[in-house]
Amino acid sequence: MSPELVSILVLVVVFVIATTRSVNMGALAFAAAFGVGTLVADLDADGIFAGFPGDLFVVLVGVTYLFAIARANGTTDWLVHAAVRLVRGRVALIPWVMFALTGALTAIGAVSPAAVAIVAPIALSFATRYAISPLLMGTMVVHGAQAGGFSPISIYGSIVNGIVEREGLPGSEVTLFLASLIANLLIASVLFVLFGGRKLWARGSVTPEDDGAVGKGAEPTGPGTGTGSGSGSGPAGTAPTAVAVRPDQDTDGTGGATRLTPARIATLVALVALVVAVLGFDLDAGLTAVTLAVVLSTAWPDDSRRAVGEIAWSTVLLICGVLTYVGVLEEMGTITWAGEGVGGIGVPLLAAVLLCYIGAIVSAFASSVGIMGALIPLAVPFLAQGEIGAVGMVAALAVSATVVDVSPFSTNGALVLAAAPDVDRERFFRQLMIYGGIVVAAVPALAWLVLVVPGFG
Repeated sequence: MSPELVSILVLVVVFVIATTRSVNMGALAFAAAFGVGTLVADLDADGIFAGFPGDLFVVLVGVTYLFAIARANGTTDWLVHAAVRLVRGRVALIPWVMFALTGALTAIGAVSPAAVAIVAPIALSFATRYAISPLLMGTMVVHGAQAGGFSPISIYGSIVNGIVEREGLPGSEVTLFLASLIANLLIASVLFVLFGGRKLWARGSVTPEDDGAVGKGAEPTGPGTGTGSGSGSGPAGTAPTAVAVRPDQDTDGTGGATRLTPARIATLVALVALVVAVLGFDLDAGLTAVTLAVVLSTAWPDDSRRAVGEIAWSTVLLICGVLTYVGVLEEMGTITWAGEGVGGIGVPLLAAVLLCYIGAIVSAFASSVGIMGALIPLAVPFLAQGEIGAVGMVAALAVSATVVDVSPFSTNGALVLAAAPDVDRERFFRQLMIYGGIVVAAVPALAWLVLVVPGFG
């Protein structure tokens, strides 16, 4: 049995044990990385740790730390009220506002995880407040980010178009952008219908003063709603209550959430600074968020005393462990081995759909752009035969490799999982994993059927 096949089988075993024994998958993955890396791949500790996602670790810790402070001092409450006023109380529009916002950010040049890191905590705080399915809200944010992710001026779009040009393949920037936009828009529409969108429309308009009623009888709106286990949630299966604020802020009949206190003003300035630093100056989102959180903690220690404890440490362990193991797979050549095996198939259409599936499966655990950078060159030999349209193939690979970023093992999915307040994280993790599995199973085939089989380009 080849080392590459052994490493894949070990990954399957990790999934089975984590599912059946309720062991943190990240801890299992660290052990698997140590065992496979040492015994099979002959890697030393440095080689194993080469795959540790240090940047993602800091992003998860920094962003959840900053927004834990924002929740503690009531800033997220204030933002939720502002969002309600913006859409004139139509709660059903908020998921679409979040979809459009993340899409606009990535379309103008934001890296997808940076846009999700900025929007997801606010969107999921809103979901908690108004009994919206966190699965609906989180996936709308991620699919929104991918909807704008391949505009001609976006990071993803620029990279993929550059790869296409370097490989001497015919390309179409507009086709690439529209393929991702339409695919994610259609998926978001289906999600909205399935996960409670119709009930949100039926609820009609609300006012910020209705917060107290939410959680006193509002019905859950879809899978994942009301699974809270924190202090701000009710029993499983009921809608969560409004997030509590400090008694000294509760002075205006709405939980103090409409007042702008000095701490909230400073937190809003910090959030704007995070956006400007990441989008305007290309600074690291995680390091910037940690720095801003430390400044707020120093100025208002009472508000942020428990914020460090609210960082989603179990999620950090899970994501970092799995990605470390994926790094071992990359280090020992398992991913290249699988891709080359598919590229050698003599039937171009079959090779195309298999490459789409490899892109989707691997991208659910690793860098989407990195996977496309590896798979597009692998597709060159049979694209050169002229039987497969290059434009459609590149678009199908792009859609397949990015739409799966809802997986909790990807950066975007991990950010959504970590940002959700007052939910049962194990249940939310399973929901994201199941949904991500459905996307991995269905979307590559659909992208292949729509974009590759007709022979575009």
